[in-house]
Amino acid sequence: MNENTGILTINVAAVAANWRAIAAHAHPSITSAVIKADAYGLGAAQIGPELYRSGCRHFFFATLTEAVSVRPLLGDDAHCYLLGGVPVGGEADAVRHRLVPVLSSLSAVERWLRWRVESGLSATAAPAALKFDTGMTRLGLAAGELEQLLADEARWLALSPVLLMSHLAVADDTYNPQNKRQRDAFFALGGRAKQLQPGLLLSLANSCGIYLGRDYHADLVRPGAALYGFNPSPESASPVSGVVRLTLPVIALRTLTESASVGYGAEYGGRKGQVLAVVAGGYADGLHRVLGPDGYGLCRGVKVPVVGRVSMDSAVFDVTAALAGGSAWVDGERLTIEVINPDVLTLDVLTARNQALGYEVLTSLRAGRYRRIYQAEAV
Repeated sequence: MNENTGILTINVAAVAANWRAIAAHAHPSITSAVIKADAYGLGAAQIGPELYRSGCRHFFFATLTEAVSVRPLLGDDAHCYLLGGVPVGGEADAVRHRLVPVLSSLSAVERWLRWRVESGLSATAAPAALKFDTGMTRLGLAAGELEQLLADEARWLALSPVLLMSHLAVADDTYNPQNKRQRDAFFALGGRAKQLQPGLLLSLANSCGIYLGRDYHADLVRPGAALYGFNPSPESASPVSGVVRLTLPVIALRTLTESASVGYGAEYGGRKGQVLAVVAGGYADGLHRVLGPDGYGLCRGVKVPVVGRVSMDSAVFDVTAALAGGSAWVDGERLTIEVINPDVLTLDVLTARNQALGYEVLTSLRAGRYRRIYQAEAV
């Protein structure tokens, strides 16, 4: 075992518990799970099956490649959607692996319909979903384009999408009027689509959108970040639990015998008597977004600040306070510094401290050289 590698502990039982809590809140709407980007970097192959065992049957991926790798781990009755659509030439693979592309343009709709006809497949054999834009201005048909498609009833019924969705842009800002504008725009056209196709599922709410109110829930909600410990209701206590713990080993310890500069750029001036710990983990492991300019960790339960610039493979902490009072480090002792935990150094705390998106913090760890431990039981 490599003792010079950080340990990333992921509590998959807590992820499942978060999903159940969200599902209870969103009932009777269907609660899906967004496990794109390798479940936000935490391991879709481990988290997807646990969510399936908990009752989740609808899963969202971003790309064909990531979905193909996880689809066999989910039950035959799972519905798996490709948020990024299907690439040209990938249509047969999508159908073979029972994946549902989310079509986001009229050209994508036409290409899918043309391929389906050429392949002799029905809407049931090769289902698709449809996305339209209500204010995100990213992926999705423009409202006018969707109206055009709805006006051509024969074309709409030929497509027969299983899901019509849109995406909220500012759901984390509860009182932003854009939320209501997007909600109203979504249900205005979604209602017309339901009239043509009563069995169609409508989906608008992401993690924060779920907690804006039931009038945002529609038929299916799509939690992503909340599953992994981000508070989806920023103005109140979090309804979900943290799931991640990141512990870094100290690989060098030194007590300064005189003042000295620390790290690249000599930006930090160390003082005589200060005890500095070098940990295994740097920006190549995603720590630049975790630690931030005023970062700190916990050593023996004591807050210890990062000093100097984070390097590619290492970072330096001032552990003077943690080793004071007769608790000095003994050579050979395994000393660690915790930089994320579910209790004090939560993802929400890191996000607020770094002024960075929590999604960035979490997915940046994906590149890390960490030894991963998956907990199957709640702790």
